Amino acid sequence: MKIAHSQDGTKIAYEVQGSGPPLILVDGALCSRTNGPNGALAALLRERFTVYTYDRRGRGDSGDTAPYAIEREVEDLAALIAEAGGSADVYGISSGAALVLEAAARLPSIRKIALYEAPFIVDGTRRPVAGDYLSRMESHLASGRRGAAVKQFMRQGVGVPAPFVAMMQLMPAWPKLKAVAHTLPYDTLLTIDSQQGRAFPAGRWSNVKIPALVATGGKSPAWMRNAMRALADAVPGAKFQTLEGQTHIVKPAALAPILTEFFAR
Repeated sequence: MKIAHSQDGTKIAYEVQGSGPPLILVDGALCSRTNGPNGALAALLRERFTVYTYDRRGRGDSGDTAPYAIEREVEDLAALIAEAGGSADVYGISSGAALVLEAAARLPSIRKIALYEAPFIVDGTRRPVAGDYLSRMESHLASGRRGAAVKQFMRQGVGVPAPFVAMMQLMPAWPKLKAVAHTLPYDTLLTIDSQQGRAFPAGRWSNVKIPALVATGGKSPAWMRNAMRALADAVPGAKFQTLEGQTHIVKPAALAPILTEFFAR
């Protein structure tokens, strides 16, 4: 483990493996460098890239300086890019993809981005996230009800069926999810404006002018596939790709080849 320091002094824990051009992997909600899909993905990419995985602020071994702002997470990525030599490619999954979009619009040090299933809702194929979603989440956390916050995220944010959420509470991973539940409002702030069942505002991503890959799973729900198609249309020059047979829980072995092809060009 290594430590970078963000602009506000927050320590950001990260790991590096492999050799080649630098590639930073950004996790979605409730994941960290040791608890999430990017660890296995990094192992498949390290033969072609110098791969950076890190704990987003508030998770794992990273710090969490208040108050939170999206700008601070962008600065965290900027600090990692500086550690990588001053420029890097960046991949993000789920709400991590939303963070990568925000960073790509602000950081000229990012060369290329790849995005897998940012959880946007841009049409009527899924109910929008409720207007009081964030305030209820914050209320759960303020009262110490971490499990309730995770359940709210799973049921109303992601749309996981209730029986499966009930089963998750019996699994060994549940305490790990509750341990980082306080970061769920961060992911909500990154995504909620684009979860209202409306098309992206004209020009919303027009300033993301670097090469971009937007990917979705062929077995993912229609609302997610539709949103990624719309996002590819909204990001100038973005390439859209469907990974047949995959869902939001994408298999690293299916994802690694398309990332390698895209970033190695």
